[in-house]
Amino acid sequence: MKVKISILLLSFFLLSGCESEAPEGKLTVGSKAPSLRTKYLEDVGGDMSKLTSYRYPDERMYQYSLDKALALGKPMVVEFATPGHCTVCDKQLQMLKALVTKYGKEVIFLHMDQYKNPEAFISYKVKGDPWTFVIDASGKVKFRQAGRMLYNELDYQITKVVPEQQEQTGDA
Repeated sequence: MKVKISILLLSFFLLSGCESEAPEGKLTVGSKAPSLRTKYLEDVGGDMSKLTSYRYPDERMYQYSLDKALALGKPMVVEFATPGHCTVCDKQLQMLKALVTKYGKEVIFLHMDQYKNPEAFISYKVKGDPWTFVIDASGKVKFRQAGRMLYNELDYQITKVVPEQQEQTGDA
């Protein structure tokens, strides 16, 4: 019974709405990205409803657990968004799909939903959503942003962690 009450209280605080605040001790640019086991497509037998409240999920964003993705040593975009209660999150995930198509071979994209992977929200110290984290191949946070982003804004941040793009932009 105590576990159920704890889970309900945790859910209440996590599902505080479609706002983006960083609590004390926030994860900052330059920090090592937390590595933790999160649910992914294989864990749920391909049932996307067990991973996201998004109406039109893209399975490419659910191929890895956070810990496995970090271990691969590739750049990553981790999107914290819960479209089940946040229309801004829905729009953010729609935009993200286009970037997955553009960078899917060089960058790992992960979507974390509060309802399905609440421990990720706790580890990354985010409250509300959406939140976007760009992580380099060494596992360091290179960019973090609360709220909705535009395609060109996130595209630019991704170019900073993709080796081929770094050479072209001179950001290496």
